[in-house]
Amino acid sequence: MQNTIRIIGIDPGLRRTGWGIIDTLGNSLRFVASGTVTSDGDMDLASRLCQLHDGLAEIVHSHKPDEAAVEQTFVNKDAVATLKLGQARGIAMLVPARAGLPVSEYAPNAVKKAVIGVGHGEKQQIHMMLKILMPKVEFKGNDAADALAIAICHAHNRGSNRMRQALAG
Repeated sequence: MQNTIRIIGIDPGLRRTGWGIIDTLGNSLRFVASGTVTSDGDMDLASRLCQLHDGLAEIVHSHKPDEAAVEQTFVNKDAVATLKLGQARGIAMLVPARAGLPVSEYAPNAVKKAVIGVGHGEKQQIHMMLKILMPKVEFKGNDAADALAIAICHAHNRGSNRMRQALAG
C-alpha cells in the first residue's frame, strides 16, 4: 500500500522565494498550497536572509512536507547577484534540512522537461501545464508557479533519486 507523500518545491531568490506544496500518491498529484516569501530590499543582507529563513520555516512547520526539492542556481553575468542568489539558495536548502527532510536539487531545464516535456519553454507553458496536471491549482506569480513545477519534477524523479542514493550509500 502506498502512502501520500507531501513535497515542497522551493524556487530560491533573495527578493522573492517561491514555494509550492503538492501531495503525490502513485502517479496522481494534488495541489495543497503555494506562495512567496519576500524580503525587504531596504534591509541589510543578513536581515533579508533571516526573513527568508523565518518565512520558509513557518511554511515547513505549518504544512509538514515529507520531502523537499530546490532549483539549482544558474550562473549569470553579475557575480554579486549570483553570490546573493547562492546565499538565498542556501537558506532554501537549510530550512527543510533542519526540519529533517531529504532535499533534492534540480536544474531549471530538468524542471521544465518534467512539466512541459522539453527543457526550454516559456513561463506561460509552465502555468498552463500546472493547470492541466492539477486542475485546482492556485498560484500568484512566477515564483510560486516555478516552485510548484519543482515539486512536480521531484514527484516524477523521486524513485530514481532513492535508487541512486541507495547505490551510492
